[in-house]
Amino acid sequence: MTEYGRGSGSQPWHPEDPLYGDRGYAGQQYPQPHQAQQSQPPYAGQQDYGWDPSQNAGGPGPYDTNGHGEQYTGQHGGQQTGTYPNSGQQGYYEYDTGAHGYPDQHTGAHQMPMDQHTGQHQVPMDQHTGTHQMPMDQHTGAHQMPVNQHTGQHQMPQAPGEQHTGQHQVPQARTATADPVEEKISLFDDVDDRASAPALLDDDSDDGDEPARGRDRRGKGRAGKGKGREKKPKRRSGTACLLVAVVLVGGLGGAGYFAYDYWETHYGTAPDYEGEGTGQVQVEIPKGASLTEMGQVLEKAGVVKSVGAFTSAAAKKSIQPGTYTLHKEMSGASAVAMMTNSANFLTFAEGMRAAEIYSSIDKKLGLAAGTTKGVAKSQAKNLGLPEWANSDPDVKDPLEGFLFPSQYSAGKGTKPDDLLRQMVARAKQNYDAQDVVGKAASLGLKSPMQVVTLASLVQVEGKYKHDFDKISRVVYNRLKPDNKETYGLLDFDSTVNYAKSQSTLDVGAVSDLRKFKDPYNTYNIKGLPPGPISNPGLEALKSALQPADGPWYYFVSINENQTLFAVTNAEHNKNRQKYEQETKAKKAAAQ
Repeated sequence: MTEYGRGSGSQPWHPEDPLYGDRGYAGQQYPQPHQAQQSQPPYAGQQDYGWDPSQNAGGPGPYDTNGHGEQYTGQHGGQQTGTYPNSGQQGYYEYDTGAHGYPDQHTGAHQMPMDQHTGQHQVPMDQHTGTHQMPMDQHTGAHQMPVNQHTGQHQMPQAPGEQHTGQHQVPQARTATADPVEEKISLFDDVDDRASAPALLDDDSDDGDEPARGRDRRGKGRAGKGKGREKKPKRRSGTACLLVAVVLVGGLGGAGYFAYDYWETHYGTAPDYEGEGTGQVQVEIPKGASLTEMGQVLEKAGVVKSVGAFTSAAAKKSIQPGTYTLHKEMSGASAVAMMTNSANFLTFAEGMRAAEIYSSIDKKLGLAAGTTKGVAKSQAKNLGLPEWANSDPDVKDPLEGFLFPSQYSAGKGTKPDDLLRQMVARAKQNYDAQDVVGKAASLGLKSPMQVVTLASLVQVEGKYKHDFDKISRVVYNRLKPDNKETYGLLDFDSTVNYAKSQSTLDVGAVSDLRKFKDPYNTYNIKGLPPGPISNPGLEALKSALQPADGPWYYFVSINENQTLFAVTNAEHNKNRQKYEQETKAKKAAAQ
């Protein structure tokens, strides 16, 4: 197919060619490139179309019938043959658009046909590429522009969609336009001067305003889009990168710390002091504490340098709970050795009387008998007793009930007052922890001293700890002045034994006990004795503060696994017979 219907020959295309800019009507089809080319005679002189373009300024004018009797209609039903009358010769031209360019009678420049409906100029388009066709010079292959005869300037066809203004605009070179992107210069980016310059789009590149086109003006598919333009490098925020770096470093640092700590704890050598230390410090190891918990107590008190130093040295050792007098900054091994050396400790059982404790201290420290008792009597006010202690003037021993049963350090050089002070401090600590001051009134007792006194009775009367709560209830029930069983009397043998400084099961007949005059004799006085009769442990103290619910007034222990409680005296006498039978059976078995 020749360019825009020109015939083959040696003559070049002329700017006055009326077919320049020949564009199809909107929606019309052009012939495929494989159709046969039609030979056309070259132009000779100026052609006369035989119609006045001024009558149809925006579209094609009426055509005369040619020599063959055909009339050009501008319609498409395939390929149309249009004829033009000219001076002395006829030419047949094949077109697929039916649109033609006509010379302007006023300017002599060739005009582009316009769409009758839109008033827009039509430019012929390639069926395959969908792009507008421009006439080309047969010799140079370059696109030719029509020249305005009056101005001598090239006329450019208007692109589809432009409104007809009577003037043709020359397309300007366009620079690539992209969506505005916020430029952030990152500390971590390499600045490229080339990337910062806008890239030019050549005329053949796809235009973002024409998404419907699948090919560019050179017939290239969309795959060719973007050639010749440089993409701007993506920028990363320096703040975001720095934040990520900080998080990564922090995470790695934390993981490293925990890994190091785990290694040091399980496999590394724990920090430790050297030697046996200096000075003195008292520490209390609670009952049921593990080796790790013991090590934490010692580390906090400044005895050992680390928990690991202690636990490593104490492995497979048996360390008893209690109060220990140790040195500051001891090695783990030295601390363990001191805590496991039985020669350095004194252990006091629950329910021991103060007199028994004094005697044990004298023996342990190698002192004359009665030395510790004398210190206790003379130094009672200086040993740290609480303010509410000894509220009754009939109290026999001011320290009774405040020498808390446990294990204490009593090594070489220990003084009686130091040891007694440790025991009083330990008792005060436990009493405060159980809030004996706050709970006394709610239990119907006159003072915290009475709480300790009641606990001392539970500790001595009850042989087994699992009976403590019920025995505590028996005490509270007997203390009721209007009860019809004991009439406010406790009637405990233990109080008689304490008053007589003895310990026996055979305290005598009840009638005789009623005659014994002593403030501690509960067969003779109503209510509680003036002070504790022993040094109760923690379990007895808790039972005194939280007695079980029940109507019992009597009890008797048959054996370790059986204690019988009764509401009436008659029922209690039956239980006593069972107790006597059990006792005889044990004696017979022992013989």
